[in-house]
Amino acid sequence: MESSQLHSVDSVQVKELEKPDPPTASAVSHQSLEEPKEHAITAPLVQKVEDSGGNKDAELARVVSEKRLALIKAWEESEKTKAENRAYKKLSAVGLWESKKKASVEAQLKIIEENLERKKAEYAEKMKNKIADIHRSAEEKRAMVEAQKREEFIELEETAAKFRSSGRTPAKFFACFKA
Repeated sequence: MESSQLHSVDSVQVKELEKPDPPTASAVSHQSLEEPKEHAITAPLVQKVEDSGGNKDAELARVVSEKRLALIKAWEESEKTKAENRAYKKLSAVGLWESKKKASVEAQLKIIEENLERKKAEYAEKMKNKIADIHRSAEEKRAMVEAQKREEFIELEETAAKFRSSGRTPAKFFACFKA
């Protein structure tokens, strides 16, 4: 917008400057080769060059060349800035995409870890229950063995009491002593 405003302001100034003193033929030939936008910008410079009184064609060529180089440099800087801004936007988008994907993967990992912890706890509970069942079965078997032992002791005591009361000796136990 600023450049278009400059063009319009310069063209108004150019028209005012051109009315009193039209440019020379050599200045017109240089100006006719340029684009209309450049003509609007260089016209005040042409007027100043003519007023200086030196070698007008050389001065005009130098001024036009400097102006052209300045415009090219400004365009180059503008394009570099645009390219930099595009690259920054793209890099920001890539960074955002990366952080989004990382967060998604980390969330999945956390869910998997929670599931593994839950399964581990379930398996640990199952194993503890199995251990408790084994312990309970072992206690029952111990109790059965103890009960059998007590029954055998009671039975042996009754048999021993019978042998004592009858005065006989058990045949199986003392079979090796019988002759």
